[in-house]
Amino acid sequence: MDRRQLADFLRARRERVRPVDAGLAPGPRRRTPGLRREEVAQLAGISVDYYTRLEQARGPRPSRQVLTALARAMRLTDSEREHLFQLVGARDDPPAGPPRDVPTGILHLIDRLDDTPAFVIDAVYNLLAWNRMATALLIDPTVWPVADRNLIWQLFSSPYTDFDDPQIDEHARLCLADLRRAVTRYPDDPGVAALVARLHATGPGFVRRWVDYPVDPPRSTSTKRIPHPVVGELELDCQTLHITERDQRLVLYTAAPGSRSQEGLRLLSVVGTQRF
Repeated sequence: MDRRQLADFLRARRERVRPVDAGLAPGPRRRTPGLRREEVAQLAGISVDYYTRLEQARGPRPSRQVLTALARAMRLTDSEREHLFQLVGARDDPPAGPPRDVPTGILHLIDRLDDTPAFVIDAVYNLLAWNRMATALLIDPTVWPVADRNLIWQLFSSPYTDFDDPQIDEHARLCLADLRRAVTRYPDDPGVAALVARLHATGPGFVRRWVDYPVDPPRSTSTKRIPHPVVGELELDCQTLHITERDQRLVLYTAAPGSRSQEGLRLLSVVGTQRF
């Protein structure tokens, strides 16, 4: 472990992160251009004294858990994270299961999308974050127990899912193809195994498609027809952006400029979650 290089690297990366990027208020009398030591310690869940000793090249060898927390707090890129682990002679092994912590910058982004429904899912479609427009367009996820906030579970457990609809049938197949890939990436994760077992219990709608072993390539764009009780049926482009360092996806619903669906989204941004 090279304590001096580790200290220099941590200090350089800490000074690069803006407080707003970490979800912190800039505050007055800030002498450092980036985060303070105590802010990094708070974000990483470690003591200020421990982090200070790391930056002073006199700290103990950090554990893998501490390195992971520091990488997250400082918003390190994949290459920077790998370098951090190499500085202490540790392996940056992939997580055992799908990461659930959404990058702070993504959370800020979806909150600022006033007229665009947006949400974040992990590799097995657990719903991790959403904005006000997603709640207005689809449903408020807080009405579901935390264990049920999985979009594949909602698809196959709902008695109202019409698999005779070609759009829904294709969507189900693509979801299960993604789930198959996630099972391969996280073979030892009990949460992934439990989800698959739970889905088997929903009945033949899932089982028949699962044994068909779909492995269709993921799509980044599709068109969705979504009926809404207030603004009527909307035809929206569904854009999926991959958050590669977390194995997550940011899903956005947009409408063609000047279309009736765009006007519907604008009305929805005013109406919000009201139901008439």
